[in-house]
Order: sequence, then structure tokens, then C-alpha cells
Amino acid sequence: MSKNALIIFVKNSEIGKVKTRLAVTVGDEQALHIYKQLLSFTQRETAKVNVDVIVYYTSFIPENDSWAAAQNKLQSSGDLGNKMEEAFKVELTKYSKVCIIGTDCAQLSSDIITNAFDRLQHHDFVIGPANDGGYYLLGMKQLDSALFEGINWSTDQVLSQTIDQIKSLGKSYDLLAELIDVDTLDDWNLVRENFQ
Repeated sequence: MSKNALIIFVKNSEIGKVKTRLAVTVGDEQALHIYKQLLSFTQRETAKVNVDVIVYYTSFIPENDSWAAAQNKLQSSGDLGNKMEEAFKVELTKYSKVCIIGTDCAQLSSDIITNAFDRLQHHDFVIGPANDGGYYLLGMKQLDSALFEGINWSTDQVLSQTIDQIKSLGKSYDLLAELIDVDTLDDWNLVRENFQ
């Protein structure tokens, strides 16, 4: 077992339930197709990272799970903050460094993920800022529930509010490069050439 774990929050690939903001402009079928491309990309990149991968599904664990050598679990109930806090709480009892990502970032490479774990050597937290005001990665060595309290999830305030919480705790953090989270057609158009 590695001393480091990468949690991946995965939505089950069900039509009408993934990339809903994108689906408004491209339709449910195309949104699902794009989501599956992002999923495959995330699988390829995370498979190159020398950590234990733990996939947390939203609704159910598929019988034919396609994540190689991953542990599979279900996300807890509540909002995104509750779900992430619970996942960190569980994994930090077994691992010294834990990072969490989703499957929306078409620019998140294995090198960036590896770098995130490296930066945790010298900082309490590491954050990967997304272009929408949120983050594509959050990493820590010790859980502090304050990071998930008072956050307006799914808004452009998530990153700034999280940083404010870290500062209020007197803890250190490091920022990775800003990347694009694919939420809208404009986002997809910026990264889709990577998938041709």
C-alpha cells in the first residue's frame, strides 16, 4: 500500500445526470459522450501516478468497473462539502497524504497530480484552481472540517472561500496552475482538440 491516496469523485455515466450545464446547449446524449471522454482521459492520467487510487461513485458501483487497480466506494450523503469531508476522513486514517479530484478537468496530467503530492511535503494543503472559481484538486495531510464549512458550493466563490478558511486556521497552502474545468460548451471548445 502506498502512503499516498488519490480520491476520484466519479458520477455514474447515466444520461441526463452528467454534465447537465453542458447538456443545456449540446443535449443529453452529447453531454454523456463528452463526459465519457473526460472519464477515459482521467483514467489514463491517474493510472500513471504512483499512489493508491480510490474511486468514489455517486450512486452505485458498476459491475464492470473500468478503473484499473482502484478501490471502489460510494460517496456519502449531503452536499459536495459533506461528501468530500467524509471521504478525506476515511482515507486519512490510512494514508499520510490524500488528494481529491473529479473527472471534469481535461488538462489534469499525471505530472500535475504527482507535483501536488510533492508540494504537500512543505505545505498543509495544496489546491488546484479551476477557471470557474472552484478547484480541480484539493490535497491535505490532516483533515480540518472548516475547509468544508461555509462554502458556497458550485459557485465562483469556492476557491476564495476555501483559501480564506485555510488562512483563518493559520495553515499553509500552495496553489497549482489554473486549469479548465469543463462545465459549459465554451469550456469544452477550449480543450476539445485534446480529444480529436
